[in-house]
Amino acid sequence: FCASEIAPFVKTGGLADVAGALPLELEKSGVEVKMVMPKYKAVSSLQSPVSSLQSSVSSLKDDVDVTKIGKNIQVYLIKNDKYFNREGLYGDSHGDYPDNLQRFSFYCRRALELLKEINFKPDIIHCHDWQAGLIPVYLKSVYQKNGFYKHIKTLLTIHNLAYQGLFAKNEYPLLGLDWSLFNIEGLEFYGKINILKGAVVFSDLLNTVSPAYAREIQTEEFGCGLEGVLKKRHKNLSGILNGLDYEFWNPQKDGYIYKQYTAGNPRDKYYNKQMLAKELGLRLSEEVPLFGMVGRLTEQKGLGLIAESMEDLVKLGDIRIVILGVGDKRSRAILEDMAKKFPRSISAHIKFDESLAHKIYAASDVFLMPSRYEPCGLGQMIALAYGAIPLVYKTGGLADTVNRDNGFVFEHYSGKDLVRAVKDTLALYQDKKRWLFLARKAFSCNFSWEGSAGKYVKLYEKLAG
Repeated sequence: FCASEIAPFVKTGGLADVAGALPLELEKSGVEVKMVMPKYKAVSSLQSPVSSLQSSVSSLKDDVDVTKIGKNIQVYLIKNDKYFNREGLYGDSHGDYPDNLQRFSFYCRRALELLKEINFKPDIIHCHDWQAGLIPVYLKSVYQKNGFYKHIKTLLTIHNLAYQGLFAKNEYPLLGLDWSLFNIEGLEFYGKINILKGAVVFSDLLNTVSPAYAREIQTEEFGCGLEGVLKKRHKNLSGILNGLDYEFWNPQKDGYIYKQYTAGNPRDKYYNKQMLAKELGLRLSEEVPLFGMVGRLTEQKGLGLIAESMEDLVKLGDIRIVILGVGDKRSRAILEDMAKKFPRSISAHIKFDESLAHKIYAASDVFLMPSRYEPCGLGQMIALAYGAIPLVYKTGGLADTVNRDNGFVFEHYSGKDLVRAVKDTLALYQDKKRWLFLARKAFSCNFSWEGSAGKYVKLYEKLAG
């Protein structure tokens, strides 16, 4: 497994969740997994046994530490202070780090060299997103004639096609690749280097994190300029839905929430709603549904759509929305402006707060997720596990997990359709018997990693022959 972030070591998004959870399930299925990631400054500060296995792996060089997760999944951490001893993973408040091409090309080359050093010849290298995207390229070019790497196959998982690893053409020599690969059939993309495109072209198999997203990225609307390359490889492209860790996201065991509860005791869920309202200073009655929204504050997540619709939403009646997240400057400004205009309706919290996130899931009647596009999405799965009804736009993983049986779905990305969906939600909420039935349906949904891991095993078997 090659991923630029792995939970619990470091995390900026869903990639880390997948990279940390899927191998644990694969291990249970009898798959031998080893993992490689950069050793960032944040990893160094963790109180974890980073070098606990060092003595047992005598072939390791000084620039690699090793620890483990699960029963025996070895995690190799590649050290390079010049590239990785920084506050951020990919950038800082000024934007992406200008040397990201060098940083992640070094990581990819070092990950491949490491295999030889520990004498581990995998059937498959599972690469995640553009940061690990040069591994398939190097395997089929620089390492092509090296017998050790001859039969190793590659699987590329695209977690979000919008992030592609674009760099200026004049940086190409830093990759150590022949110029013959910088063309329309290789890494060239409108005069720039596109690492993800190279990975798509050179990987043996491709997959995304939901079946619907695998279809969508082959269209002009969602293809981010790579739809033609992906269409060309459609026979090698599949979608496997991400899973949810039900040990961590479980209202029966959750230590963050005000009171633990199950599907059988809805009054305890209402107690969480009361206590959150008290903590945040919200005026809230039992007759008013609480809408929750947790996640990155970006245009992708539908914040602009909510802002555009707020005037009409407040006309529908008493409405309360609690929003938590961090994000880009523009989205923060949109949220701050909304909160000022509608102080009675919106409670905004622009920060990362794990405890508050859990409390919002537990307290919410409705979980708002009107994403413009969503490769998979975990928010809607978590909401269902906590008995909060998702209200989503029909796209990507949201389309694969939410329907009229367990949530509210609008099919046209417009303020008008969002308002209509909220209106339907408010109407149904007044029918307590039907709402309770819907909440119980939500609790019964299961998106565990076990099923998804089984599909990955089948994909691996297909790839390894």
